[in-house]
Amino acid sequence: MSIPTPPPDRQSAFPHSTPAPSPAPPPAPAPEPTAVFPAALQPAQVPPAAAPSPARPARPADPSVDAGRFWAGVVATALVAALVGLVGVVIVDQILSIELAVQDLFGTNSTGAAYVVGAAVLAVLAGGLLHLLVLTTPKPKAFFGWIMFLGTLTAALLPLTWTDQLESSISAGIVNALIGIAIWSLLLGVLSRTLRAGAPID
Repeated sequence: MSIPTPPPDRQSAFPHSTPAPSPAPPPAPAPEPTAVFPAALQPAQVPPAAAPSPARPARPADPSVDAGRFWAGVVATALVAALVGLVGVVIVDQILSIELAVQDLFGTNSTGAAYVVGAAVLAVLAGGLLHLLVLTTPKPKAFFGWIMFLGTLTAALLPLTWTDQLESSISAGIVNALIGIAIWSLLLGVLSRTLRAGAPID
């Protein structure tokens, strides 16, 4: 008994095609190198700028007076005041023949001399008062103005209490008022010219 021989393997007329290999993915880009500075070359970190603190306003200097020029102005004011009194006496007493009501406080025994000396003394006293007010008070011009206004008004009204002759007392009051106004205005002008640099005053 014979054993059958298996038929030979049939080969396909079309050979099996091998699939083409897929292309390899492109290589990933290399990371850029990080710059590392040496400790000596590393940029310094700038601290944040602090907010500027508000500047304190400077305290203004106290006003001061050029004493030499100021008192020279006071002397000139006294001279002008004395002349105003003398002119008033000449006009009223000598020209208009009106006897002035006057209180001779300095014992001059003369109406003209009483006005001349009294006006000069009042001018010097007012100059000293103004100098003191500038050095010690916050508003020297205002205080001096009120003092001079009330003093001049009083000097103009006082002759009405010295005599019953209305013409004489009114004439004396007018002369007194002119002297007071002259002293007041001249001393304020002297002060404005002799103040040193400092805080403004009023």
